[in-house]
Amino acid sequence: MRVLSFLLPLALGASVFAVEVPPPPVHSDVLDLTADSFTPSVSGEPIMLVEFFAPWCGHCQALAPHYEEAATQLKESGIKLAKVDCVAQAELCQEWGVAGYPTLKVFRNGTASEYGGNRKTEGIVSYMLKQSLPAVTRVTEAMYDEFVKADRVVIVAFVASPSDAPAPVFSSVAEAHREEYLFGISIDPAVAKAAGVTPPAIVLYKTFDEGRDDVPAKGIEHIGHERLEQFIMDNSVPLFDEISGENYGKYAMTELPLGYAFIDPADEEVKLAIIQELTPIAKEFRGEVNFVWIDGTKFGDHAKNLGIKEPKWPAFVIQDLKENAKFPLEPAKPVDGESVRALTQGFLSGEIKQTLKSQPVPASQDEDVFVLVSDEFDKVVFDDTRDVFVEFYAPWCSHCKRLAPTWEALGQKYAEHKDKLLIAKMDATENDVPPSAGFQISSFPTIKFKPAGVASFIDYEGDRSLESLSEFIEVRMREKLSSSEGIEAQEGAAQTPIATPDVHDEL
Repeated sequence: MRVLSFLLPLALGASVFAVEVPPPPVHSDVLDLTADSFTPSVSGEPIMLVEFFAPWCGHCQALAPHYEEAATQLKESGIKLAKVDCVAQAELCQEWGVAGYPTLKVFRNGTASEYGGNRKTEGIVSYMLKQSLPAVTRVTEAMYDEFVKADRVVIVAFVASPSDAPAPVFSSVAEAHREEYLFGISIDPAVAKAAGVTPPAIVLYKTFDEGRDDVPAKGIEHIGHERLEQFIMDNSVPLFDEISGENYGKYAMTELPLGYAFIDPADEEVKLAIIQELTPIAKEFRGEVNFVWIDGTKFGDHAKNLGIKEPKWPAFVIQDLKENAKFPLEPAKPVDGESVRALTQGFLSGEIKQTLKSQPVPASQDEDVFVLVSDEFDKVVFDDTRDVFVEFYAPWCSHCKRLAPTWEALGQKYAEHKDKLLIAKMDATENDVPPSAGFQISSFPTIKFKPAGVASFIDYEGDRSLESLSEFIEVRMREKLSSSEGIEAQEGAAQTPIATPDVHDEL
């Protein structure tokens, strides 16, 4: 980003460059707020960013130099950054609902909203500048050249008047995405001439690839909110670029499938060859699949989650983000244009099946709780001769660990009735839920009841005591158990006497 001289009247003249962040300066442009100074400070500013932190927090320490540099860059724009030490100001942080560190909030005259940008200097500055602008900036001839280069992605509408189509739809989209993109509108014929367009027109300017994308002129007066929104999202990510935690959200926003090329960046020759081979493929399928490359040496676990079994690079896989379905290229095939094109065509046509991650099928099932794996999911869960009650867990989940003895006790309680009811568990970090289930796991533990003869699942949302779990089962069982069948808990079985709150660990 560069100096925006045309925005000086709006107090937005900060200069933003992707530079190496220096150590924190002795003098700080970040305000230190206390319980006494907080309300007067945030109420007296049209916009302010506040960081709630703890001195011992590693993420806060990593953010600190970026936050300091952003405060310095934004100072000339009149945008202030502040921080609150939640160890020294515990009550203040509790009042503002701070549940983790660092927490960043944007305040507008004392009214708070969540910060939605990244935590690097450039991202903080870009985000706060956008927040301080109106959703749509009126673009004049004098400011046009600078405006279209003012951010990574800038969208400009050229119309005869602010009320002419597609201006109302454009303004609606701008309001919805003001945090992500910079929007401008011009009614000046000289600006349209400089842009090489005839109004009405919409142009997306970007600092990568071809530098701009034009909305097709045919029917532009009737373009709808969703179509314009999709056009922006499809064209606001590079044709073929590296993906990481910093930019993943931009790709996820498009909701398009992701084609990952896992490579070892240290092998420069292979890296350049992959980019050269796959860039034309990315262009061919633009708007249908986003293509990226990723460091396999850093993100090997992600490759495993996507169905790549051996950490050998290069490798390629397509992920359907909506369905969390994975389609890896066969290891024996080279990662080249021909193979990737064939895989992509097969994926889009539905001719190839997704790969499901699964643990091996257990050699025996002698325990009271059935160990469910993806490869046996349909066979076991959709067996219409009995009900199935499944816990989807993660080994690292603290709530799952607390539930474990109760779940074992539940399995023991109904062990003699496996022909009517199966108590099961599945490690959802090592096993994909197949599409036949109709759901995906987003938190742990997730507990679901599958009635015999019914295709759908029932969510369990009660407390996690043995008594409550048993009551839930017995109300819903197709074949009720009589008192003579002995459904009391076995003597000595582990039980949770106090109800466990219905809490989850998010993925």
